[in-house]
Amino acid sequence: MPRESFGIGNVRIRVGTSRSLELPITRLVTGADVSLPVRVFHGREDGPTVWLDAAIHGDEVVGVEVIRQVLAGLDPKELRGTLIAVPIVNVLGFMTGDRYLPDRRDLNRSFPGSARGSLASRIAHLFMQEVVAKCEVGIDLHTGSDRRSNLPQIRADLDDPRTRSLAEAFAAPVMLHARIRDGSLRHAARERGATVLLYEAGENLRFDGYAIDAGVAGVRRVLASLGMVDGPAEPDHEPSVECRSSGWVRARRTGILDLDARLGQRVTDGERLGALVDSFGRTLRLVHANRDGIVIGRTEAPLVNSGDAIVHIAT
Repeated sequence: MPRESFGIGNVRIRVGTSRSLELPITRLVTGADVSLPVRVFHGREDGPTVWLDAAIHGDEVVGVEVIRQVLAGLDPKELRGTLIAVPIVNVLGFMTGDRYLPDRRDLNRSFPGSARGSLASRIAHLFMQEVVAKCEVGIDLHTGSDRRSNLPQIRADLDDPRTRSLAEAFAAPVMLHARIRDGSLRHAARERGATVLLYEAGENLRFDGYAIDAGVAGVRRVLASLGMVDGPAEPDHEPSVECRSSGWVRARRTGILDLDARLGQRVTDGERLGALVDSFGRTLRLVHANRDGIVIGRTEAPLVNSGDAIVHIAT
């Protein structure tokens, strides 16, 4: 029996085709409509329904390029199952390069949302109803926040067998067992029965090539592991390093940061990672690792205040 067409919003997508559409969000004071851009690939053969999303934080642009490249390599006539891609969730923040919405709310703390709530809550509700509710697996793409860069990594519940299997298939350099935050997309989607991987890589407002390449390869490997696309016969990647906890090294003085620690570097407790200096180059304080592990994040800010997060180490 042939597959049925796929319904989303007020449209239906025929099997073996792809279609771009817009889901209405709100109207600006100018009268212009704001919509959520969506593209659906509806394969000819049965398979899982999966979503990809990026830019829940409007300044996190790496995932937008990851999704563009993944979709460029897909043929709906050969796809098994259905893929829903939402490259820009926080449309208003994305247009201004802002992490948050105009009301200063964090969209990734507003799920599952409400049809009658704040703007953030309404966007979250729309995403849950039109995307998450139709899917069994999702990949949520992020970058480091303001002036921080992240090593490509998957954050997920590694104690859940299905989630762990998909995290291993993604094969980012690191997979980190991460607690679920209330109000996040990952938390709300899991409550609906979906399996969610959160990908972190690169810096905000930048197209970091290493983050894009690892993201594209990882998404393709997950789709292959789900049987949606054909994958390589033999693994072409190193397995992820599993980490169970992480913590930040923080500045002990205010100063100019001379940081030697690199993303992906293995460090030992007490190892020198850099120094805080004054404007004449005089050393104010050395920066040392506070645990054994691997560097999964670092600040890119040259000026730091006492207490600022400098280096993120996963154990």
